[in-house]
Amino acid sequence: MSAAAEASAAPPPAKGGKKKLIIIIAAVVLLLAAAGGGAVFYLKKKAAAEAAAAEADGEGASAEHAPAAHHADPAHPPTFVPLDPFVVNLADKEVDKYAQVGITLEVDDAHFADQLKAYMPAIRNGILLVLAHKTSQELLTREGKDALAAEVMRESVRPLGIEIEDPEADSADSAEAADGEAKPKAKKKKKKAPAEHNPVTKVHFSSFIVQ
Repeated sequence: MSAAAEASAAPPPAKGGKKKLIIIIAAVVLLLAAAGGGAVFYLKKKAAAEAAAAEADGEGASAEHAPAAHHADPAHPPTFVPLDPFVVNLADKEVDKYAQVGITLEVDDAHFADQLKAYMPAIRNGILLVLAHKTSQELLTREGKDALAAEVMRESVRPLGIEIEDPEADSADSAEAADGEAKPKAKKKKKKAPAEHNPVTKVHFSSFIVQ
């Protein structure tokens, strides 16, 4: 074979090698792209997991310091017993003062609400006597209203034979204890009986006018 023939036969192998090189480069590019995509996916997944963990830690910390929220139970809604408004002369000595007070009792259940209604005349009498011993200055303060609510709660169940602690008696006991060093030893107090369950859970004021 002549030298010219050999020269013309040489290029085809170069073409095949070039084609193979292109295939290899394409394969490498694909592998790098796949690896890069996997790395991006891994990094995104890791970042999302870290963010979720940080959020959970933040919620846990806030839950530790925040007071427990009180949620109403839809299955057991409260029962309210509104009383007719009370109008009574107050115990002020210098001037004539009166109070008009609207009261609503919140109770355990509807059955006890029916019991309260049966004793309502006696309940109203007890509450009126409590109001009549108040002065306008007492009822105009937040502390006075809180004390009145506690006494109303006591009087609202007393006709049913339920006795709860008297807030005024507790205050008197505290005052005596404070002065105990200056006075001779008092007689030993009787052991208090366990507190009875009070079906009246709250006292709400729907109106409060003092004039």
